[in-house]
Amino acid sequence: MENVLGLVALACGLIVGLGAIGASIGIALMGGKFLESSARQPELMNELQTKMFILAGLIDAAFLIGVAIALLFAFANPFIAALPK
Repeated sequence: MENVLGLVALACGLIVGLGAIGASIGIALMGGKFLESSARQPELMNELQTKMFILAGLIDAAFLIGVAIALLFAFANPFIAALPK
């Protein structure tokens, strides 16, 4: 039983860690493309900035959903009851 709880903790760490890495890489790439596009066409900067902030919120929301799932598995794991005793 302790082995299963250790694997759940490892899985939760992987979910949060890989989600954070993916979200930070995604936001960094998007920010770089925003700077490139605003340098090419400065007149579209306000529209691009609005779209960039909406996309940053969506990327961050996907990471937070992963954190919520990891917390579900860490504190109220529905699969523990199905294990044979």
